[in-house]
Amino acid sequence: MTPESIAAEFKVPGQVVTVLNIETGNVNDTYRVIKRTTYSEVQFVLQRISKAVFPRPDLVMSNMKAITDYGHQRLEEQVTSANRIWQLPKVISTLDGKDYFIDEKGNYWRALSMIASATSHEKVMNVEHAFEAGYVLGHFQRIIADFPIDQLEDTLPGFHITPGYLEYHDKVVETDLAQQKLSASSEARRIEAFIQERREFVPILEDALARNELTLRPIHGDPKITNIMIDDITGKGTAIIDLDTVKPGLIHYDFGDSVRSACNPGGEEAKDLTQVFVDLDSFEALVRGYLKQAGNFLTGWDRKYLYDSVRLITFELGLRFFSDYLAGDVYFKTKYQSQNLNRGRVQMKLCESIETRESMMRRVLESV
Repeated sequence: MTPESIAAEFKVPGQVVTVLNIETGNVNDTYRVIKRTTYSEVQFVLQRISKAVFPRPDLVMSNMKAITDYGHQRLEEQVTSANRIWQLPKVISTLDGKDYFIDEKGNYWRALSMIASATSHEKVMNVEHAFEAGYVLGHFQRIIADFPIDQLEDTLPGFHITPGYLEYHDKVVETDLAQQKLSASSEARRIEAFIQERREFVPILEDALARNELTLRPIHGDPKITNIMIDDITGKGTAIIDLDTVKPGLIHYDFGDSVRSACNPGGEEAKDLTQVFVDLDSFEALVRGYLKQAGNFLTGWDRKYLYDSVRLITFELGLRFFSDYLAGDVYFKTKYQSQNLNRGRVQMKLCESIETRESMMRRVLESV
């Protein structure tokens, strides 16, 4: 079946006019569908869920439906007191009332409503944008904070558990392919040395969880800047999208990943490492926005580990990119041969910048 024929399987009025490939994201195949009737036009997002990344797409959809239904209810309750129109993607049912469609090859497809009159950006445009990124994340965490985590499936066991990624990395490094790549690249050997020097830091958040200093809550799981939708009319944040990774976890993974993505002027694909650093103005703006929404439900322990989460999640993603490069690019999509190596070096350079600016970042977190 073609994306056009699959789009027609969802309960959206009209006929399919076109299906446009959206070349964003490292995991799922994503399309924008346009359908028209004689008097209206509707656009929605069509996605083929990657079974290589999500072995149980049905559970991914169960989480997404549960959290969006709950989120929409909370948004409706707060609509009169909100300072803006908040949006959240809605799961669109198939013609037979299901949350996903399975094609003849066993692929899982889903349809989601488009966020109206809003745009996401590859990089933070200015400090106001950074503030909105933090504000949107804090708002999302706040409206789902009371959702029972026992009603969410762990669709990605081990996701954001950095010690697990390090254990996987250790196994990958021992393979012949990894050894060949390390031998052939001084850059790869430098990144490997960087990783080994930080082994003791890796379990910091999981150890805090084990000591009951931190607790599990519902999290987004991937709040990078490209998942923050900015209203085209007001310039304010209006939604967070890409809810595949919603699951029980530490809110620190969300905060850290938001900073990692939003406060690096060079972006994830930078070739010039001089452009890769944590921008303190963007960081302060993001923290202010985040704490305006999240401040009331953060504990003292939560605040204590916010800096560590930024450093750790940056290191973690660099570790994941680099491990995937050594393993033969089996997880993240690539467009050229050494892309995951470059992605890894970018994150490790950013991690180094975060370490260098630790005292300044901690002062911001303590003063806001």
